[in-house]
Amino acid sequence: MSLYDDAVLVLKGYEAQPELRDLYLEHLAAHPDGVYKPCQAGHITGSALVIDPAGGRVLLTLHKKLGIWLQMGGHCESEDTTLAGAALREAVEESGIASGLTLLPGGPVRLDRHPIPAPCNWHLDVQYAALAPADAVAEISEESLDLRWFPYEEVAAVADTSVVRLMEATRARL
Repeated sequence: MSLYDDAVLVLKGYEAQPELRDLYLEHLAAHPDGVYKPCQAGHITGSALVIDPAGGRVLLTLHKKLGIWLQMGGHCESEDTTLAGAALREAVEESGIASGLTLLPGGPVRLDRHPIPAPCNWHLDVQYAALAPADAVAEISEESLDLRWFPYEEVAAVADTSVVRLMEATRARL
């Protein structure tokens, strides 16, 4: 199965946010290359909120280009075969947590569509949650200005509403 086929299957099975889900599916139907960065009409991205439920905290990255605190995530790569795999790969790469990250069962937690400066146009983000082991040690990557654990109650003060909604939806699923 290709990444495109997996994306369609995952989105068809995602029951929340039906209007946004349908927009993603329409985008993919119109753009067979819509899972990859070169699709200038916009493309699917995969992200994961790294969460430590035992510690009551989430790991956020200060994005190098955007200068805001976000969950880990980014573009799908040619070696990715699933959206879940792309999101987990991004979480591992950007968090520096080499082992122990596992995706929260149940598929995507949320969808978030947001404009991005050229050449991307739109990111149609499929958001997962990655559970971190209690002893996880994070290491900053070249894609980040900073990397920091935030207690749940501090996230709204540092991150935008999309991150807060993702955290709330993740906590509701735990």
